[in-house]
Amino acid sequence: MREGHVYMMANKRNGTIYIGVTSNLSGRVFEHKEGRGGVFTRKYGLKMLVWYETYPSVADAIQRETSLKRWPRKWKLDLIEKMNPEWEDLYLSF
Repeated sequence: MREGHVYMMANKRNGTIYIGVTSNLSGRVFEHKEGRGGVFTRKYGLKMLVWYETYPSVADAIQRETSLKRWPRKWKLDLIEKMNPEWEDLYLSF
């Protein structure tokens, strides 16, 4: 069983947010940074990894992603601020 990651990408502090799930976090974020992440992330220039969580399985990560996508924006921003108050690009810490 592969572990899964839920992550949030942003274009700037308090900017547009994208929530995704992957089994290869560093590879997927690299794709976003290269403009190969998807139409939405390309359109809004979402190249900063600002938050992530790791789960024992991809299925668990998908469940968490689904839940987060239903949250109000304020809750998502609070979640980012709790882990990453400076909104640094966490990809640089890998």
